[in-house]
Amino acid sequence: MKVTREKLENQQIWIYGISLVFGGILGFAKKDLGFSLDWAISPLIAILMYGMFAQIPFLKLREAISNLRFIAALLIGNFIAVPIVVWILIAVFPQSPPILLGVCLVLLTPCIDYVIVFTQLGKGNEKLILVSTPILFVVQMILLPLYLWLFIGKEMIGVVHVEPFLEAFLLLIVGPLILAVFTQLWANKKLFGEKALEFTTWLPVPFMAFVLIVVVASQIDKVNSEFDIIISVIPIYILFLVITPLVSRFITYAFNLDKGEGRALIFSTGTRNSLVVLPLALALPESWASLAAAVIVTQTIVELIGELFYIKAVPKWIMK
Repeated sequence: MKVTREKLENQQIWIYGISLVFGGILGFAKKDLGFSLDWAISPLIAILMYGMFAQIPFLKLREAISNLRFIAALLIGNFIAVPIVVWILIAVFPQSPPILLGVCLVLLTPCIDYVIVFTQLGKGNEKLILVSTPILFVVQMILLPLYLWLFIGKEMIGVVHVEPFLEAFLLLIVGPLILAVFTQLWANKKLFGEKALEFTTWLPVPFMAFVLIVVVASQIDKVNSEFDIIISVIPIYILFLVITPLVSRFITYAFNLDKGEGRALIFSTGTRNSLVVLPLALALPESWASLAAAVIVTQTIVELIGELFYIKAVPKWIMK
């Protein structure tokens, strides 16, 4: 049976589910192999982003940039509504400082990479998310120290290092974005470039599967070794995934956004910077790093499972 891109995309939910299970089995059965895959996370995300960016018609992005109403809703959703939700959740489920730091790092930073992929899969306006990534990045970098001071204490400001975060942004967003633009320009001038652009349409689904396998396989043992401690954060992550779409639905109504914009807002507020923020946790003092990293990896696993539900639930029920 011939495999077409359309068939691949239609089966993507099953592909991602199998990838999660396979990554977990691989990580438990072959721990050394799982650990050795850690280096592949960033390159795979970069290729995934390139494949996604290459499908976006950049000539129409001016329309998205001019959508100030959506940008305002996005900023309010991610930097006012979400922190309030997080503050309530950590008040209901209090944590020790290292655990709390991991939770705050991951839940207070909106995703700037694979959220674009999930938004597209969930039939949202991924172009709006794409042009918003620099804004989200700058604002979260400015506000994250303030949030940590408010939520944890002023002693936390000095433990967050900007360099790993900036490096990840440049490698996972800016680099693939520039390469995608060059590919589109090449496709407009050369037949071979057009074929190369057509090839990129095959990249998102398989590379999303690769990312899921590698992340889970390389990090699952860390989660398992600290499971007795970090199990208390799982209700926070689940409730976050349940509450934020409802909050975003209200903001969508308040700002009179269309369904594509509303879906994009839901995915942005519900998807966190788990993979990109992981280097920040690893840069913490050694006594804090392992716990904070394990908490972030736990959020990654919970979120990836949740996104599989989002892809179906957002366009079918939450934002018809």
